[in-house]
Amino acid sequence: MPTFVYMTRCDGCGHCVDICPSDIMHIDKTTRRAYNIEPNMCWECYSCVKACPHQAIDVRGYADFAPLGHSVRVKRDEEKGVIAWRIKFRNGEKDMDLLAPITTKPWGSGTPDLREEEAPTQDQRDSQHLYNEPKYIRFDEGTVATLESNGLEMKAGVHY
Repeated sequence: MPTFVYMTRCDGCGHCVDICPSDIMHIDKTTRRAYNIEPNMCWECYSCVKACPHQAIDVRGYADFAPLGHSVRVKRDEEKGVIAWRIKFRNGEKDMDLLAPITTKPWGSGTPDLREEEAPTQDQRDSQHLYNEPKYIRFDEGTVATLESNGLEMKAGVHY
């Protein structure tokens, strides 16, 4: 789902340009608004969507994700740590919310100081996991994170 920018919401702050890993978000020099110069090259990481303080960046949905004629809106709730995709079908009668946890944190917070971490053991080096992966996805406790452990509740009409 490549990104696009609502020009009326964008103020040209450049947060999307700074965070885009594929360097396709640019600021138009005439209008001072962001735009995606090559939607086909979008990595679909949605970093720009999460970084935009004005929610000016949205995504185009694929036909297998939502039917043609639909609209997809991103709804962020940083306090709960979730991002939701609201799909509005073309008949206007049905909406669907898809909810997913996010790891968006304020700049400079939550980053571990690796100088204070213990060196990995030989077992950890031989493992298929990335460095401290079980710890940071909370799998080291022996359980998988759930809605309840994240402080969320199951709601009717929301697909998890």
